Amino acid sequence: MNKSEKFWDRMAKYLDRVERKDEATNIKIIEKTRNRLKISDNVLDYGCGTGTAAIEIARSVNNVTGIDISSKMIEAAKRKTVELKVENIDFAQTTIFDEKLKKGSFDVILCFHLLHLVEDMPKVMQRINELLKPGGLIISATPCIRGTFLGVLLWPVSKIGLIPPIILFKISELEDSIANGNFEIIETEGLDKSGQQYFVVAKKI
Repeated sequence: MNKSEKFWDRMAKYLDRVERKDEATNIKIIEKTRNRLKISDNVLDYGCGTGTAAIEIARSVNNVTGIDISSKMIEAAKRKTVELKVENIDFAQTTIFDEKLKKGSFDVILCFHLLHLVEDMPKVMQRINELLKPGGLIISATPCIRGTFLGVLLWPVSKIGLIPPIILFKISELEDSIANGNFEIIETEGLDKSGQQYFVVAKKI
């Protein structure tokens, strides 16, 4: 188990509480995402955490596959689906590079609060592109905190290993990173007053 897995395993019992603190923004993310979904869609929730987003959209799509590197997150997500009797979600502890995830098998891939945490953005975007069907969508919400007070605080903490490595994006850098993965950006919006939580929808070219 690597450091990131250990960190997110420890965070699993706190994640729902943390998400509730920013409930208004998370509700907006789900509402905007639903506007892009079809009942026939097969969706991959990449970095699904405790399954909150996957469960929220499940009734709007055909199937959701939720993946996360943390076994504790996946355990919590599975418990929720049983309690809420949601049957069209499959959760698994794995990575985006798992060969069981077949190329061209998803209509939509969700990346909520995730892209700033990936280790190799170009490689991840390439993988997301190949997992999507032609014209498929990536829908993301990403903190863009380069040059902010929060960014200044988090960078040294990340560098010494107290939290996982993070990418301090500017909004333009995030958009470029997505577009460079052979995507056409079709929607963007800053979701909070600071503009730091940035919503992007992009279509596979």
